[in-house]
Amino acid sequence: MAEEGGYTIENIYQGGYSSLDPNKAYFNSFTGYRANAGSLGITTDPRTANMIKDASAKLSSGVKEIELTLVSPELYDAIPKQQYKEMRELSKLTGVDVSVHGPVIDTAGISQQGYDELNREMAERRISEFLQRIRDVNPDGNIPVTFHSAEGISGSEWKTLGEPGKEREAKRLIAIDRESGKMTQLTTETIFHPDMRELKPEIQSRIKSGSMNPEEFHGMSEREKYNLIPLEKGKLQKAEDRLQSINHTTWDDQINQHLFNKERADEILQNNQIQIQHLIEDINKGNINPENGLTPTQRQAYDHWMNARSYLEDTRQHVELLFNKAYKYGDEENKRILSKVADQFRHQLGEDKTPMGQSKAIQTLINNLKNTPPEMFVPIEKFAIEQSSKTFGNSAFNAYEKIKDVNKTPMIVIENPPAGMGLSTGEDLRNLVIASRERFVERAKEKGMNESQAKKIAEQLIGATWDVGHINMLRKQGFGDKEIIKESEKIAPYVKHVHLSDNFGLEHTELPMGMGNVPLKEIMEKLGKPGFEAKKVIEASSWWQHMQTNPLKESLEGMGSPMYTSGGGPGWNQSLGFYQNYSSGYGMMLPSNNYQLWGAGFSQLPSELGGDIRGGQGSRMSGRGME
Repeated sequence: MAEEGGYTIENIYQGGYSSLDPNKAYFNSFTGYRANAGSLGITTDPRTANMIKDASAKLSSGVKEIELTLVSPELYDAIPKQQYKEMRELSKLTGVDVSVHGPVIDTAGISQQGYDELNREMAERRISEFLQRIRDVNPDGNIPVTFHSAEGISGSEWKTLGEPGKEREAKRLIAIDRESGKMTQLTTETIFHPDMRELKPEIQSRIKSGSMNPEEFHGMSEREKYNLIPLEKGKLQKAEDRLQSINHTTWDDQINQHLFNKERADEILQNNQIQIQHLIEDINKGNINPENGLTPTQRQAYDHWMNARSYLEDTRQHVELLFNKAYKYGDEENKRILSKVADQFRHQLGEDKTPMGQSKAIQTLINNLKNTPPEMFVPIEKFAIEQSSKTFGNSAFNAYEKIKDVNKTPMIVIENPPAGMGLSTGEDLRNLVIASRERFVERAKEKGMNESQAKKIAEQLIGATWDVGHINMLRKQGFGDKEIIKESEKIAPYVKHVHLSDNFGLEHTELPMGMGNVPLKEIMEKLGKPGFEAKKVIEASSWWQHMQTNPLKESLEGMGSPMYTSGGGPGWNQSLGFYQNYSSGYGMMLPSNNYQLWGAGFSQLPSELGGDIRGGQGSRMSGRGME
């Protein structure tokens, strides 16, 4: 750059890379994170069932790991079983490690029609069978097998992702009915009611801190506790509040459906209490045979009693079904309360066996159930974790039980799908891994295994695959580097495998690292110290598809991999200064094949512009024959 006569003359051509600064370069894709080439792997083409041919071609690039990408269940079943053993021989011959990406299937049993336990069990059988079949690739080690945490499930959309001690907040919550499996969307919205109030900030603060007990709260007047909200302002109702509301409303509706029969029985008993009571006493003493010998008055009282008892029995059956639901889907506190309720119900029935006593016991049970609504509707993430953890935990245990050697059992590594789908955040994936390990331990204890031993085995056989490109799609919901890095930190202790793909956070594209905006350096710093031992597999399907070249070189440049195994000397991000390529300069100027094909001068036009490729003998520069 020069200044002349008040003008600034910029460099017209910046040139290639300057090797003086290894971290900066013209048009450089270096992410700031350095990874040894030996820690990087590459995937096979998920569109072909001939994995031997595809793997052989890609191993020629010199990678030390190959990942068999068998994501399509249909293509996976089209692979002959002999190829797995051939792949084992190929890996021994070339000295490469092999990992596997298993079929992308619905592991939670949730479809557009809702939840189906039979679908979940089918997924479990698929995964268990896959682990047995894929073991032929490496029967003597913990071959990492990646499965998506969920497939085809829409995830909730988050306003905040939560900090330590603070739960995340949803903009759009996907809730599922545990009983029917039907899903519904709940959004944060402003509501308008004729009588809108909100707790005063000081009251809310005291309740939260625990300095106000329930007796003090209930003893205060409404004016002391609440502020009125102007109708035109409305009240903001969060998605989480709407979830709680729908649980309470649905539960009240289900209980109220069965109150008619109870009230009808009470009405009969109240109107005929004296006659019925005397009649029952005489029947119990044997003074009267209800089959015959009843007077018209006694017959009428007896019919009233039978009708009332029929209503009560029907009510009791339905209320006991509600009790089953409340206990089955209740939290630990609810279950503790319901256990006491059950004791009280049995005591009341035994203490007063008259119809009036039964009615009273049933009414007490109904009142108690109203105060303990279960979580019938739960966030899709919570429900999917409950179900998918059964699938992964059971599959891992089934594989271990058949092999009986923890060091030879395939390792399940659960991957986060693109952000926005179910179980895609670091928090969700962490909770799923923990729940899957707990399920493994439960199964192991049922078989008589020591709990501490079962936990160690579960930790070895169940972990996480962290896809850095998938979590980068949080940008689509308005998040940035801070949240993306934070989610990586949440899952870090459980990561055993890494998928490397870059994108711009809006679409599920897969580019070599350094060609999008994934904050790789900061993510890898959260996952582990430099030299993070987990294998890192390059997933760059978009590059394969559109550029139709191996993305390894661009990935090495993006991650500044050392050119020499000793670690000294330049890194691949400095290669731009050694030759002109896709990322630097104009490429080779006046290449020799131009003359070989078209001859010299400007009269020779390319064939697509009407010219002919020169033929004949001898030099195409001079046009003379060979001498």
